[in-house]
Amino acid sequence: MSPVRVRFAPSPTGPLHIGGVRTALYNYLFAKQNSGEIILRIEDTDQKRFVKGAEKYLIESLNWCGINFDESIVDGGDFGPYRQSERKKLYKPYAEQLVKSGFAYYAFDTPIQLNLMREKMKKAGVLAPQYNHITRGTMQNSLVLSKDEVQAKIDKGEPYVIRIKLPRNEEVKLHDIIRGWVIVNTNNMDDKVIFKSDGMPTYHLANVVDDYLMKISHVIRGEEWLPSAPLHILLYKYLGWEKYIPKFAHLPLILRPDGNGKLSKRDGDRLGFPVFPVEWKNPESGDVSSGYRESGYLPEAFINMLAFLGWNPGDQKELLSMDELCENFTLERVGKSGAKFDFDKTRWFNQQYLRAKSNKELAKELQIILKANEIEAEDAFVERVCEQLKERATFVNDMWIEGKYYFKAPLAYDEKTIQKKWKPDTPILLEELKNRIMEISDFNAKNIELVFKSYLQEKDLSMGRLLPVFRVALTGVGMGPSLFEISTLIGKKATIKRIETALEKINLWD
Repeated sequence: MSPVRVRFAPSPTGPLHIGGVRTALYNYLFAKQNSGEIILRIEDTDQKRFVKGAEKYLIESLNWCGINFDESIVDGGDFGPYRQSERKKLYKPYAEQLVKSGFAYYAFDTPIQLNLMREKMKKAGVLAPQYNHITRGTMQNSLVLSKDEVQAKIDKGEPYVIRIKLPRNEEVKLHDIIRGWVIVNTNNMDDKVIFKSDGMPTYHLANVVDDYLMKISHVIRGEEWLPSAPLHILLYKYLGWEKYIPKFAHLPLILRPDGNGKLSKRDGDRLGFPVFPVEWKNPESGDVSSGYRESGYLPEAFINMLAFLGWNPGDQKELLSMDELCENFTLERVGKSGAKFDFDKTRWFNQQYLRAKSNKELAKELQIILKANEIEAEDAFVERVCEQLKERATFVNDMWIEGKYYFKAPLAYDEKTIQKKWKPDTPILLEELKNRIMEISDFNAKNIELVFKSYLQEKDLSMGRLLPVFRVALTGVGMGPSLFEISTLIGKKATIKRIETALEKINLWD
């Protein structure tokens, strides 16, 4: 059995959609599950669509996701170059071979001639005119022109393309690991261009040649490439590589949350979530598109979410590390139907991974945010803050947004809590509570709670009568973690000072 070799082959035409990341992920998981190798190949044969910075962006995105390659434009390898534009000289001999063997031909048609052909076909009732076995006999190509005429055009430097010559009424069969048998009749296909007038191959020829030369065993790609697969099968056969045809697996689409159509950037903009792994800045317009990294998502949560968009391990377990995904992944458990994107579930994944992190890990990330806000705090203190807040947070930034009061006294107080809970005698009660707190010698959560409850009992007060206003005095907000833990963490001096400040600022009684 030949070793497993797969490739992820994006084009540098813009940012990497999460559908592309999932394709890379599934290739990676399949390779690792089968002790194989994964290659990153940049398919940049269409130079007109090349976008500056897109290649660098692709690599940065995949690195953040933790998808590492055995061979690539960065790491090198025995089958390079791994950028198709650097392999340009490789492709023409194969195109010429196909012409000589009668499986391809030169076509000299101008854009005007092609448009005239399409208009003529439309007038004849053909809804989708094609350059095929019916129309090629009326066009300017080497199937119609004599050898001398063809050579004369080439010698003059007239632009030409090379087209595949498809047979009439022949069935092309391929077995897809996910979809089963796919059968297409060549009458429903056209004579695709395989080599362009600019001296570059099209995707179809370059893809097949590179997969063969790089010894690719499995082609795992999006279902949008399924219509191209029969042509690729024929190219393998016509080039004499039939026994080297890889196994195919065409992945289902990632759908909009409502299930109607493919997920797009427009959907993300409209509904408020990223569709790119890393923030992308358009080099021409300067427009910035949000990324999961910059939105605060953990890469392991992002990857876990993506893995489950179209695949499942066959049990109820949902949280799987990259190693566990590699161990459990099989193409046979990838579904045929499109997978609906669920942004709420994506947030849930991040929440679970954040909670699983140690307080020390989270504190390192929170310290970055604190320093950006000119807050200096000891690591040990920040770790204790993380311990109190991580069960309530989805992102590390939530711990700053929701827990600013740990680091600085509140400047404002929750109006709803004040209006509902602040009574005429509240200032007296808080003043008395403050005096009791001042008497605590061993200032910890347990002792603060004992003093607080003892005071309630003495005054015959309910918890709801005093705790909300005590909380709003210390934190400025109406909800949060254990108030006694908060008080312990900010310390006795700060607790007393914040009560005094609140009594001065909140003047809602007559």
